[in-house]
Amino acid sequence: MMIERLLTLSETCERSGIHPNTLRKWDKQGKIRVVRTVGCRRRIPESEVERLMDIAKPDTPKKP
Repeated sequence: MMIERLLTLSETCERSGIHPNTLRKWDKQGKIRVVRTVGCRRRIPESEVERLMDIAKPDTPKKP
């Protein structure tokens, strides 16, 4: 079994370009998968960050 890397909120923000408040809101709404540490710190699995980056990509304009 492979252990997935968990990223801090700031690491997730740096990688995805998503504002920390947005990530916190999505966590509260259950829109993203978050792991809590013993100290209640948020950790986001690397696979979830990749999923977020796909969702948050700006739409490219379609050529006519």
